[in-house]
Amino acid sequence: MSALEKIESFIKFRVQVMRKTHKQISEELQTNFPGERGFSVRSIERFCSEKGIKKMSQLSDREVDMIVSEAIVQVGPTYGRKTMAGLLAARGVHISQNRVASSLSRNNSAYHNARTTATARQTNPIPYYAEYAGHKLHIDQNEKLVMYGVTHIAVVDSYSGMIVGFISMPIKNNVDIYEHLYQPIIQQYGLWDQIRVDQGKEWILKLYVQECLAHLRHNTKRSPHMQSTSKQNHCVEHIWVEINSRVNYPIKTCLITLEGNGDINRDCHHTKFCMSWYTLQVANIGTTMAVQAWNYHVIPGSKRQRGVPIHLMLESNMAQMIDPNAIPDGQSALQSFESIGDT
Repeated sequence: MSALEKIESFIKFRVQVMRKTHKQISEELQTNFPGERGFSVRSIERFCSEKGIKKMSQLSDREVDMIVSEAIVQVGPTYGRKTMAGLLAARGVHISQNRVASSLSRNNSAYHNARTTATARQTNPIPYYAEYAGHKLHIDQNEKLVMYGVTHIAVVDSYSGMIVGFISMPIKNNVDIYEHLYQPIIQQYGLWDQIRVDQGKEWILKLYVQECLAHLRHNTKRSPHMQSTSKQNHCVEHIWVEINSRVNYPIKTCLITLEGNGDINRDCHHTKFCMSWYTLQVANIGTTMAVQAWNYHVIPGSKRQRGVPIHLMLESNMAQMIDPNAIPDGQSALQSFESIGDT
């Protein structure tokens, strides 16, 4: 394929599938190819006119099948109509859930039937609710792959259901969790009224800083944090069902097979290090897509909370924005914590 054909394919996909404007395409091309000429808005308009590229009123079933089929290759059989539509929306391709469902049944009827006939619901009921985005922040860990050097940590806003933070690391570490998860979240979205975690010691530094900043919250009458058993951390439990089926279990099956065949030895420190590093890279690809799909999928519920998580979060966020200088870095927070006599 020539360079011109590649550019034509690039522009055609963004106009017809992603439904981007000529200005958006021009900005994207100028960002990807700085210094190159011929990517002005007027040039894009002229090129589209010459090639007959224009927005289509609706994608054909064949085009939808091609898009969904490519996504299935990446994510496997576990994505249903909601999460698949969410993943496509995160990529700028907006297709209705009904059309996605029809395409899923056409692309792989066996997978579709398995999902539609499943009777077990593996989600916890939620006996309480949050009043607004920024009220309750749920944080939890997932150690399904811990024996292979991978631990996931997710952060979810209770009101919108949006995953506002997600990291994976070989071993849980208080300072890393604070620096790479809690600190960036409150810098970007603001300070939540309350954070909720289990009773693990890996959250201590984060809870300490949350308490130090408690006077800056939107509602200072609430307790700044709460610790309970993992089973009561309901919002995050919903997320782990998705992450396990789409990422952890497929990876774990492969690793167990390799270990059973004698191809990997967890007793060797060099092998264990390499296995952890590689598994983290593979898992990050799957978790990134799963988080995007979750944040853009349509969730049912009451009229007040029905919608798309990322839209609900951005529209109703009442987390209190604070001066960045008031948020200590990891080492400063650790020194302050140790100075009060805790280790």
